[in-house]
Amino acid sequence: MTARADQLAAEGAAAGFDPGRTLRFWVEVRRQLRRRRTVGIFAVMLALPLLLVLAFAVGDEPDGRRGVSLIDVATNGSLNFVLFVLFVSTGFLLVVVFALFFGDTVASEAGWGTLRYLLAIPVPRPRLLARKLLVALFLSAAALVTLVLMSMAVGAVFYGWSPVTTPVGFQLEPGEALARLAGITAYLVVGMTMVGSLAFMLSVRTDAPLAAVGGTVLIVIVSSILDQIDALGAVRDWLPTRYTMAWVGMLQDPPDTADMLRGVLFALGYAVVFLVLAFHHFQRKDVVS
Repeated sequence: MTARADQLAAEGAAAGFDPGRTLRFWVEVRRQLRRRRTVGIFAVMLALPLLLVLAFAVGDEPDGRRGVSLIDVATNGSLNFVLFVLFVSTGFLLVVVFALFFGDTVASEAGWGTLRYLLAIPVPRPRLLARKLLVALFLSAAALVTLVLMSMAVGAVFYGWSPVTTPVGFQLEPGEALARLAGITAYLVVGMTMVGSLAFMLSVRTDAPLAAVGGTVLIVIVSSILDQIDALGAVRDWLPTRYTMAWVGMLQDPPDTADMLRGVLFALGYAVVFLVLAFHHFQRKDVVS
């Protein structure tokens, strides 16, 4: 027997038990994909571009009185349409998607009473949280990529494939536009980890998924409101939602990525703090009584 096997035997584990083989990643992914919550989220990601196309088809032309924005060039081609979809989705829809996947993952198990059985397998607590976290991140990123790809396909069918026309008037060739779109998508995944980690921290502290998800969305909304108050001055720079829309700088020539870099640093910083608190609390949480 190996030293590790001897240690497990001394701790009373069954012969052949290996905690490193419990709760495998793809097993948990398949389990989450069968849930109606997951199916519903991906259905929304697929349906939203079609609904926006319908809205453009039946709506009136913009009158231009509100100033130039991405909506004025949304139908100029597939890539313009993708950028518009991301623009209207970033502030709320993506927040809800990430909050749902991260906030529901542990709290739902606790609410159903299955969390104690997972730990009784036994799955080590840090491994269980790590697996739940990685699967939530994978599904959230997959939902975002699904939205981007579906928007691109729908845009190509209805509006054709042409260079990106930015609201300020210059064009980006498709190759460069795709590279920038990939950067924008990656930035949104990283930026939304702050939302996800906050929801995850709340998820390990409650048995009610709605409390974790709703609490996260409420905090993000309050932060977004405070960000609109100029009187707060430099305090706004520390708000978690301050750099949510920084990816718009990628549409400038040359790209302005300074705020995006700050956004990545802030998102990862907040995520580390929230996840440390989540793991610390879960290690001491009574889930077997």
